[in-house]
This record gives sequence, C-alpha cells and structure tokens, in this order.
Amino acid sequence: MLSRRSQPRAALSALTLSLIGLGAATAAERPEDRGGEARPAEDRPGTARPGKGSGAKADGREAPDDKAPESKAPDGRPPVTLDEKGITVRLDDGSKVRIGGRLHGDFGTGRVQQRGFGTVFEEPAAIRRAWIETYYSLKDFEFAFQYDLIEPKMPVNDAIVAYKGFKDVIITHGNFKEPFSLDQLISNNVTQFAERSQADAFAPARSFGTAIGTHGESWTAVTGVFGGNINSGLQTNGIASTTRVTYTPWRAENGNDVLHLGLAGSYRALGDDAGDLNLSSRPEAFLFSRPLADTLTIRDATAVGRVGLEAAWQQGPFRLQGEYILTDVERRDGRPPLFFQGGYIQASVVLDGKGRPYRVAPNYGSEYGVFTGVELEDRQRVSRGGTGVFELGLRYSAIDLESRDVRGGIEHDFTAGVNWYPDRNIRFVFDYVRSHAAPSAESLDFGRRTVDADVFIGRAQLFW
Repeated sequence: MLSRRSQPRAALSALTLSLIGLGAATAAERPEDRGGEARPAEDRPGTARPGKGSGAKADGREAPDDKAPESKAPDGRPPVTLDEKGITVRLDDGSKVRIGGRLHGDFGTGRVQQRGFGTVFEEPAAIRRAWIETYYSLKDFEFAFQYDLIEPKMPVNDAIVAYKGFKDVIITHGNFKEPFSLDQLISNNVTQFAERSQADAFAPARSFGTAIGTHGESWTAVTGVFGGNINSGLQTNGIASTTRVTYTPWRAENGNDVLHLGLAGSYRALGDDAGDLNLSSRPEAFLFSRPLADTLTIRDATAVGRVGLEAAWQQGPFRLQGEYILTDVERRDGRPPLFFQGGYIQASVVLDGKGRPYRVAPNYGSEYGVFTGVELEDRQRVSRGGTGVFELGLRYSAIDLESRDVRGGIEHDFTAGVNWYPDRNIRFVFDYVRSHAAPSAESLDFGRRTVDADVFIGRAQLFW
C-alpha cells in the first residue's frame, strides 16, 4: 500500500500525467457529452439512420460498406460510456454501474515566526487522497463504496445501501456522513479551499448507522442513529443521534440564487467501550506537521453534545457562508462539563462564471441542502480553446479549545485562495493561510507561547 507521505515527487508526477491524459480525453469527447444532454440516436455521429443509406438488404444481410448498428441500453444510450463522470455501464435490466475516483496532490511551504517551534512541514508535497469509487443503481436502490488507496487507518469512506422507493424520501444504511455542518457535507472535491475550516474539528463526519431524509420545495430534514466508524470498529465510539434541518426562505427560479439557513444537533453517548475523546485542529493545510490547538485525550468524557448553526447567501457568482458550532463534553464523577466552540465566515466570487449549483436532495446519504461544484461552459474549457474559470475566496475561522482544566489553545486562521478550473474534471487550488494561536496548546511543549504561522498550500486535483 502506498504511503500517504512517501515519494511525493513520484506521486505528483503521476498526478500530472493523469491531468494531461484527462485533458486529451475531454478534448476528444463526443459533442453530445459536452453539455450533459444526449441527442437523439439518429443525430449522433457514427450511428446509422433508418431508411435511405441504412445498408439493409432485402435478405436481411448487412451491406459490406456499412457498420453494424450501435448497441444501445434500454434508454437509448450506449451501454458503456467513458466521460467526465467516469466509466458508466448500463445493463439490460435498467441498472447502472459507475466507476469513478479522485486524486488530490498537495504541495506547499510554511514557516513559524517564533523560534524553537521545530518542523513546520514534514514534506513539501504529498498525496492527500487517492480514491476509487463504485456506484450501482437498481430501480429504487442505490449502492456506493469509496476506498482511499493511500489511507492506512481509515481507508473506507462511504459504504452504503439506500432505498428511494417512497416519494421524496431516502433511507440510507451503512458508513456515511452524519447530517451535521454545511462545510462538512460539501464534498471535498468542491470545497471552497484546500481544507475545511477550524470548526470542522467538531463535525462528527462519517459513522456507521441508518438515516432517513426528506425534503420539500423550501426545506430539508434528515435524522439518523449512528455507532462508530466502519474502519475503527462499530462499537468503539458509543451511539449517537444526529439531526439536521434546512430552510430556504428565498430561492430564485434558476435554483442557484438562494438564502440558506440550517440547524443541526448531535448527541453521542460514549459508553464504557468508547475510545478516549480528542479534539484538535491544525492550520488549514494538510502538510502542516502539528496541530496548534489540541485538547489531548479527555479520558473522563462520557458524552458529547453538538449544536450547529449555518447560513449562506448566493446571488449570481457571489456567495457568503458561515457557521457556528458549540460542543459540550460531559464527564464522569460529577465533574463539570467542558464547553468548546468554533466557527467561520467566508466569501467567494466566481469570475466569468455563474454561482455554484444548490442541491436540495442527494442520491443517497445526508448531504441535503448543499452547494456543489463550479460549472464550466464549453467555450471556457482549455480543451476547447478557453482559459478555464477562476474563483476567489476569503475566510476567517476560529476554534477555542480552552475550558476549565483543559488547555487546548485558541486559534484564529485567515485564508485567501484562488481556484482555477481549466476543465470539468480538473482543479488547481492555491491558498495562503495565516494562523495565530494564543495561547497555543499545552501539548505543543512550547510553553503556551503565541504561535504565528504563514502557510502556502497548493493542490492539483483530478476527479471523475
């Protein structure tokens, strides 16, 4: 198995070759695949039209100069396609298999102003993610499995079965994201910055459980019960109940201009068999070696409660988004609870483009009411002679892990970023992060001194 932080040059070389290969593939893709709408079979290049010139003889034999009719799936599309969505196989029974993936390679540099801090970046480059993803749709059922080839401890991401037989209702069972935090529920393929905000330390992320979600024209609701993560053991983290509701008091006819409001709550009873609780956050860069805010292990924790507030407004190419999360840690033997908090506010604009699409309901899981990725028109794609699309973003985020006898530190991050989308499956991210921790975590062995860090982080990203 590949090491996440080993052989960075070879890994990034492989990523570069993949990007070049995809560019060549997209440049040669069929016209009907560009806009996402299939043209009628008789209008597709290379497809025989009925009638004159079809090559059919009276005895049923095919004329030697003509090609055999192209095989079609029941819906009229080719049974196997290779495009920006990966490899899709459509079977005779109406089911569909899709094979995709994502490859994220990070590079960067950083420094800490205070002397004596030690190593800032262990390596200047590393592969962040290398996922293989498979999806299977059969009538009212959805199946999904995602595996990270370079993650030694938590390789399995989504591993689910979902039922969609009831109108506007999705029931999902397996390992997937708990319904909490807009920032967490937005795919890492399309996050505004290379990494999520400081407040993401409080989001429960993926666990094994069952959830039911539904939606109307201006609202969504999803709730579920969850155990541990499938990678670390289903019974190693107690049991949780998590719920999220969203409401859009205003949404334009185009579906993307929207005012989004959300509320989420989660309560997890850790139990005697649960692992020790730890909350930490490093500057918003994967390559940064140590967290500046860290509670270390809270060994007497019995339960964790979370409340999250979220809001977003998007008008055309402009988007404003923010969240606040309050976390309550209950402890044994009547000891007073611990309270931690964090949040962020960010603004972004898509240059020479439109705003990100707003998705009300997912194919499965809990990702209701989220923003998806930037869309490119054909004329903007580098493979069509364009220059791609650029997106600018600013973010302020903070986390407070100081409570009673826990000295986890307080950190503030300011991030400025530029994203470049040269084609539909490719993204380059360039972020500058200024981190200020005061006081820093006791675990740093830095005397609780203030830490000021400057980080540049880049990412080359391919997904399909």
